This record gives sequence, structure tokens and C-alpha cells, in this order.
Amino acid sequence: MDYATKAREVIDIEVAGLLKLRDSLDGGFSRAIEIILERLKQRGKIIVTGVGKNAPIGQKIAATLTSTGCPAVFLHPSDAMHGDLGLVTTGDVMLALSYSGASEEMLTLIQAIKRQDVPIIALTGEPDSALGRAADVIIAVTVEREAGAFNLAPTTSTTATLVAGDALAMVLLDARGFKREDYAKLHPGGAIGRTLLLHVADIMRTGERLAKVQGDRRVRDAVLAMTSARAGAVAVVDAENTVVGIFTDGDLRRHLNDGPPLAEMTVAQVMTPHPISLRADQLAVEVLAVYEKHNIDDLVVVDECGKLAGMVDIQDLPKFKIF
Repeated sequence: MDYATKAREVIDIEVAGLLKLRDSLDGGFSRAIEIILERLKQRGKIIVTGVGKNAPIGQKIAATLTSTGCPAVFLHPSDAMHGDLGLVTTGDVMLALSYSGASEEMLTLIQAIKRQDVPIIALTGEPDSALGRAADVIIAVTVEREAGAFNLAPTTSTTATLVAGDALAMVLLDARGFKREDYAKLHPGGAIGRTLLLHVADIMRTGERLAKVQGDRRVRDAVLAMTSARAGAVAVVDAENTVVGIFTDGDLRRHLNDGPPLAEMTVAQVMTPHPISLRADQLAVEVLAVYEKHNIDDLVVVDECGKLAGMVDIQDLPKFKIF
């Protein structure tokens, strides 16, 4: 057996299932979005439920919804019948996942939910099933076949259900105007969250760690300032602290063979004028973009008047866990 060829066949079957899902989306999907938005405005939450292979699929959908600003929890039908039904309150909305729409545990839960003011959105491959008939809205996840040899193991159907959940989450994200900053607030422990929450003011060097000299000083004074601040660059300012240039250890190496003794030259003679600068209120993610675009290691930070506020050294980024 050519295992790679067999794997491609499995993937092709699942891709076909997703294309069918995409083409079958209709007004039911839009109605589901409207209901969820309405419930979220009422401070309700999304209850996701499923049994068998749909249980972990439901857990993933609930996690994706929550991480993108839509409060959601997973409720197993069996647990619901033994006390966890208390999770469901008036104002919530339920996403019920069942390909057959005939799971006994699911239908028992649905009967209990129908007694409350909780609309049911069914993700099912059988719209005419008991679940489909009980639901307020149906999102059909009907597929031609499962990917396994016997067309039995839930594969294509669970993939389609997961993708339908992703589609719900991402459309809700756009509909609610969810921004990068909102995402960062919900992920403060991750690299993305740190990068989006931190500002230049949080990572820039100031005080004794900020190397600066005026342009009429000698190069040796610039080197001493860099050494004292343990920095790879020195900001060059005028008498009013306005940034006029930057001098780096790279500039030092490039000018070593210049005619006059380098140490006695003025910083203005060897600096890079009009350096790329940042503002203190910019996001840290913008620092990474500038570094990558210009392939530099040090950036000056200026205020609205162009006066020196600090410097950002690329060597400092790892300790802030910004990569």
C-alpha cells in the first residue's frame, strides 16, 4: 500500500465535505449569527453540547468562541442530567452538535432546554431528525461520506462540524468589531498578547540606560556613553534635546579606517542623520515590524516635538518575551 496516496485520498474526501458545507450555508447560518449576537448583548453565553466524537469538537468550538470574545462553555448531555444543567440560564443560546440528530442523551437534554428561554442552534447532518425538528435554527453539516474505509468512523462529519464552528466564531468576531487589542487582552500570557499589549514606553531605555550625546562632542565621548549605558548605540541630540542623529557600534567599525583619528572626530561627522524613530505610545508589535523592514538593531523614541524620550535596543526584546 502507498500510505501517502491513501492519506491524500482521506484528505480529498474531507476537503470535498468542506466544499459541500461551504456551498450549503444559507439563511440559517445568518439567523444563527443574529440570535447569538442578540443573546450576547443580553449578557448571555453560548452553551455548546455534543456527545461521542462531537464532545471534543464541541470543547474546541467553545474554546475558540471564548478566546475571541464570545463567552461559551461546553456542557456534556450526561453531566447536564446530573446537575450541570444549572449552567444554563435564561438569555443563553445553545449550539447542539449531533450528526445523526438522534442521540438519546442529546434528545433528553434538548427536552429540558426547550422548557427554558434558550434558543437551540443545531449543527447536524440530518435536518429532518428529532434534533433538527426541535431546533430553532439548523446549520446543515451534511457530507457525502466519511473518510474511513467503511464510511462509519466520524471523520469528514466532525471536520465539517468543527469548521462550521470556526466559521461562526470568525463571523461573530467581525460582526462584533473585535480588534487585535481585544484579542490581546484575552491572551495576556501568550507571545501575541504581550506584543499587542506592550507599548514602546514599556520597553524603551531611559535614565542611566539611555546613551545620548550632543553632535559637537567627540566620538570617544559617544563610545564612553554607549559603554556606560551598556548600549549598542547613542542618540545624538542638539542643545534642546531634539534628536538629530544616531551613532551605532556599526558606524564605529565602518569609520575606523577614515583619514583623521576617529576618536577625535565629532559625532556629527560620523552619525546617521534623521534616524528612524518611534513614539512612546506605539505598540510593541510595531517595533518588530520596523526592525524586520529596516534590518537595524536600535531605534530612537521621540515625543511629539521630536525630542528624545528613550531608545529601544533589539537585545532587550527577549526579556520582554517579544520575538
